[in-house]
Amino acid sequence: MEFSILKDILIIFALSTIVNYIFTKIKVPTIVGYLITGVLAGPHLGGVITNIENIDVLAEIGIVLLLFTIGLEFSLKHLIKIRVLVFWGGFLQFSLTTLIVMGVARAYDLDLKGSFFVGFLTALSSTAVVLKILQDRSEITSNYGRTVMGILIFQDLILVPLLLFTPIIGGESGNIFREILMMGLKSAVILLFVLFGNKWFMNRLLHAIAMTKNQELFLMSILLICLSVAFLTAELGMSLAFGAFLAGLMISESEYSHQAFSHIIPFKDTFTSFFFVSIGMLLDLQFVMDNLYTVLLTVIMVGVIKIIIASGTAFMLGHTIRGVILVGLSLAQVGEFSFILVKMGQNYHLISDYYYQLFLAVAVITMSISPFLIMVSKPLSNAVIKLPLPPKIVEGLFPLRQMEVPTLKNHLVLIGKDPRVLSMSIMARHLKIPYISIVFDPAIVKARQKKGETVIYGDAQNTPILEKAHIKTASVIVVSIGDVVTAMSVTEKVRLLNKHASIIVRTRQIDDAEDLYKLGATQVIPEEFETAIEMFERVLNKFLMPHDQIEVIIGNIRKNNYGLVRDGKKRWRKSILSHLPNLEISALKVEEESPVAGHSLAQLAFRSTFGVTVVAIKRAEELIDHPGPNTSLYKNDIVYVLGRQEQIAHAVNLFGKQKG
Repeated sequence: MEFSILKDILIIFALSTIVNYIFTKIKVPTIVGYLITGVLAGPHLGGVITNIENIDVLAEIGIVLLLFTIGLEFSLKHLIKIRVLVFWGGFLQFSLTTLIVMGVARAYDLDLKGSFFVGFLTALSSTAVVLKILQDRSEITSNYGRTVMGILIFQDLILVPLLLFTPIIGGESGNIFREILMMGLKSAVILLFVLFGNKWFMNRLLHAIAMTKNQELFLMSILLICLSVAFLTAELGMSLAFGAFLAGLMISESEYSHQAFSHIIPFKDTFTSFFFVSIGMLLDLQFVMDNLYTVLLTVIMVGVIKIIIASGTAFMLGHTIRGVILVGLSLAQVGEFSFILVKMGQNYHLISDYYYQLFLAVAVITMSISPFLIMVSKPLSNAVIKLPLPPKIVEGLFPLRQMEVPTLKNHLVLIGKDPRVLSMSIMARHLKIPYISIVFDPAIVKARQKKGETVIYGDAQNTPILEKAHIKTASVIVVSIGDVVTAMSVTEKVRLLNKHASIIVRTRQIDDAEDLYKLGATQVIPEEFETAIEMFERVLNKFLMPHDQIEVIIGNIRKNNYGLVRDGKKRWRKSILSHLPNLEISALKVEEESPVAGHSLAQLAFRSTFGVTVVAIKRAEELIDHPGPNTSLYKNDIVYVLGRQEQIAHAVNLFGKQKG
């Protein structure tokens, strides 16, 4: 009997491993897998685990650690930066959802307190599910992603007063104002304690512990702080979860907060999984089958209400129709913190067992279908935007001014909004290279336009946007988009409009390079592999290897590992190079005091010495496209040489100043 909890843990781990493996393959958040694991193993279906009390203990630890990490991650500086999204957007979404659901709940024969409480529960969305999907799609920093993040932060913050308020509205005492006053006094004492710990005590304590360089001691101390503050608040009549949040808040401003977070994450992830499994166990599938019509109707009603209000909030914040749809579908589910509150509500008799089971069914279903709703949000927005809608709906309440784009030829087009491509626009502007940026984020576009940059707002998958950037006459197009499917679509559209331009595409993984080449990319830069190459190049420098040898080695690594990243496997420009994929043309400048300056090509014998051929020379504004053997090189000449990368690497040193 004493090993029953160990057996239950073993069963949960085994089922979770199988379910999560399947869900990882189909790219669905593992939280949904934990919920299904709980349903499969729980007493209402499989009956494999009957002693839910054991799992509840582990789940309670998971809740404490979850709130502790939220406190650790809380940043006042970040909150100030997105304060409009958090306090205006979050308050609007939360309050409207609460009030409307409260009215609907009255139609379900719930009393006033119960309706108010259910409104709270429904207004919260799942931070864990939504942020995981946004991270996978590289959309957290997108315009709509920031709005979703701001609303979720508000919900995380409002959870704390809700944890305090639930016992009050569920209390038996008739003197509610006295209870609120007492709770306020207790909260003030706790907050003063947190403020003292944050400013004067905690950083010194953690510094002293860190100086011992004992990782076990540091971890034990972090857990001790978390559980001690949680226990203290519980003794004062508040919840363990609220105390855990305050404990995290005490450490958040410390220089050791990131170290504490990294230590606690494995424990948090493990115990939080038990929390979601325990929720799945509580769901009675027989109740769902007996009340299938009511459950499905309530799921649809909750989803529609949340989508409409979240979409309306996004519209009030100035989003275009695309952002309105994306925000609405992203926040359509009931959140994990609602499960914490609903247990408290049942304990305080705010809702009956019937409504408790109805809420569990609605919450589990909405969380389970949420990844699929977010998945279809983009195709749906693409379809809606083609409808004959009023301009105010399509462009939002605060539309960007239409920028007059000058007619350009042989210019650079930068597509994307990640820091790399934005930095490239600064470099191009500094070097006076004509360029146009296409950015699908109105906030970034506004900021860049104010600085005088030529930036177009729009989705580069749309031909009119590309034509506005004069894509047909561009010389070089850089595509730097996190989502590989979108990058492929943009690359294909660009190549159809411009057969001769060089298209340079950034991608995360080397496996995507082949598909991008087939769609017309000239060069593909696999982010992960290029980072490894750059690091390895620095390693070789530390080993004092000659620069020319490093260039040869790096060239061979690129050639052997991802093939034709430099020239592309499929060229659209009709050139002999399309049949000689190992060759490339490089531009080399003749520096002052270079040993090649003042010598003819016959004297330098590039072909016989290095295996490279000089195909052209640019001298000031003059281009010598067929240099003969008697053509001499002079300072500041730009020499175009043809050869393999490793051959060019051997010749490149002659063009610079020689070290004495």
